[in-house]
Amino acid sequence: MTGASARARRLPNIPATRPEPITTPELAPGATIGILGGGQLGRMLALAASLLGFKCHIYCPDPQSPAFQVSDAYTVAAYDDEAALAAFAEAVDVVTYEFENVPEETARFLESRMTLRPGSHPLAITQDRLVEKNFLSSIGIPLAPFAAVDGPDDIAAAVDVTGLPAILKTRRMGYDGKGQTRIDSLDDTQAAWERIGKAPAVLEGVVDFALECSVIAARSTDGETAAYDIAENKHHNHILKWSHVPASLSQETQDAARALGAKVTEALDYVGVLAVELFVVRDHDGERLIANEIAPRVHNSGHWTQDGCLVSQFEQHIRAVVGWPLGSAERRADVVMENLIGADAEHWPDIIKEPAARLHLYGKAEIRPGRKMGHVNRLK
Repeated sequence: MTGASARARRLPNIPATRPEPITTPELAPGATIGILGGGQLGRMLALAASLLGFKCHIYCPDPQSPAFQVSDAYTVAAYDDEAALAAFAEAVDVVTYEFENVPEETARFLESRMTLRPGSHPLAITQDRLVEKNFLSSIGIPLAPFAAVDGPDDIAAAVDVTGLPAILKTRRMGYDGKGQTRIDSLDDTQAAWERIGKAPAVLEGVVDFALECSVIAARSTDGETAAYDIAENKHHNHILKWSHVPASLSQETQDAARALGAKVTEALDYVGVLAVELFVVRDHDGERLIANEIAPRVHNSGHWTQDGCLVSQFEQHIRAVVGWPLGSAERRADVVMENLIGADAEHWPDIIKEPAARLHLYGKAEIRPGRKMGHVNRLK
């Protein structure tokens, strides 16, 4: 294993136009996949790649990144370090990313030099909640009512669109409940604006949903699409705690969710795996889906596929990135995935005694409240 770092030089301002992608032919085993981001998703991508005979080179600013433990090489450098990025590009055959907050400028810098899958375009859309919602709306995906908020004085007009209660969310960053707050009264608008850090935001109407679910969809370089069975998700303190497969949904709704996922991948000209988080509303018309957000990457609610499917979401993403045909998304067992959050990971001695449990720990050095330390898939 090798490491590298370099003195940072700031990236130039790169035009916001969508670049013409550089394409790479189908890669053979032995090639090196570059991964931007060194968290648990990067770790599991690297593990999946190794089973197919590929090497991985991780690029991440955090010297304690858990993906480093299972990679062939790594670079510790900032995402705006031009010299380090250029050296990284020279060392790999294709690049992908494991999280959606890789700076768009970083993605464009690499994309101008080599193949990046998925490209910078999905990042540009999904890093801004307002842009993402406008995109989904433009392709006919149902959403909760929403409106842009650039300051506290905009909230009253936004409420005319969304109604109350509503959720005020920062347009950029924020995950696992961070960067958002609930508004129940117009008397709370100034305080709500301060609670999210006075950042440009979007106001969303609250959805009276019966359950939350997600679709994990994949698309290959030749436009082939595949979607996994729908996961029913349950959160605790805004963090995903459980994913149940199969979901307690009608077959019609599950088929609609798969079609929705494929539609998003096609509209983005996407290569790789993505997730669309969904609300399910039940009323006199039956079940209907409302999209919450897109994650342009492998997703926590797809971890069940590691032990419940013929081909996991991680292998599927690697297949797409290297230009291979997609594998089967067929489910071979019912699964309950449990996230091990904080001290939950200390229960590993009991989990490994369960005959139907498959333990996945992420190699993080420090247990902290709210930190995802691993997960367990229980097969039914």
